[in-house]
Amino acid sequence: MTSNLPPVRGTLTPNRPLADLTWMRVGGPADWLFQPADVDDLAQFLAALDPDVAVFPMGVGSNLIVRDGGVRAVVVRMGRGFNGIAFDGTRVRAGAAALDAHVARKAATEGLDLTFLRTIPGTIGGAVRMNAGCYGSYMADVLESVTVVLRDGTVTEMAADALALAYRQSTLPNGAVIVGAVLNAPKGDPAALDQRMADQLAKRDETQPTKDRTAGSTFRNPAGFSSTGRADDTHDLKAWKVIDDAGMRGATRGGAVMNTKHSNFLTNAGGATAADLEGLGEDVRKKVYDSSGITLEWEIMRVGEPAADT
Repeated sequence: MTSNLPPVRGTLTPNRPLADLTWMRVGGPADWLFQPADVDDLAQFLAALDPDVAVFPMGVGSNLIVRDGGVRAVVVRMGRGFNGIAFDGTRVRAGAAALDAHVARKAATEGLDLTFLRTIPGTIGGAVRMNAGCYGSYMADVLESVTVVLRDGTVTEMAADALALAYRQSTLPNGAVIVGAVLNAPKGDPAALDQRMADQLAKRDETQPTKDRTAGSTFRNPAGFSSTGRADDTHDLKAWKVIDDAGMRGATRGGAVMNTKHSNFLTNAGGATAADLEGLGEDVRKKVYDSSGITLEWEIMRVGEPAADT
């Protein structure tokens, strides 16, 4: 990629390895990693950047596999200039880099119920893009608007309705970077909200491999919705159930394994490559289809190029 990139106030690093920036700890380098100082820095950079240069926004890498050959793009990773959280009545304005868990905790102290975000790994930007949700609640239920920087550097606000939010997906203009969101949260008693979050964390730690190197749920539930956590929750079309039925709990490839604690958690058990992880995921998809006729859809985003043949 051209080294003639626009000047910035933030940090612009060539050939930056990305493995240490993802939860899976795999993957090759980005051509460039851009950590903008603030929205203006990002907007000015994108306005001046050759429109043929690809841009990939990255959060904390909690739901991401970067392939072993790296990413032929400018990867944008937002930090302190994008993690603010502010309140105005029932509205919560959060920067794209604000952690979902932090937003949930701070909202609870304000008597606002965003408790479903407490156990979701990642940032608000990723939560919007994926319409993250659990326990029967989704970003779509509370999202009012998002601020984005378009690929040409234009800063604009988009109403939630314009994003076509659906189960684990949204529609954004090509090359757009989410920089902030406004959520409208229902009210609740702070103590009750804190207790609910504590209960959710305990349940998560009991049922999910939170101490292992994963990227969260690997596949979307074929049922088309998240677990509700209620006693009447059905498991027939849960991803973990069809993986189990296909005999793939504990399946391995290289250093990758389908976690024995929760089989919808693809795990780097040590020394896995991105190819191991993605390959095992594809093995699972084939086995599930062969056994049930169900085609599992990836929830983890996979980006970049495979390693060059040696």
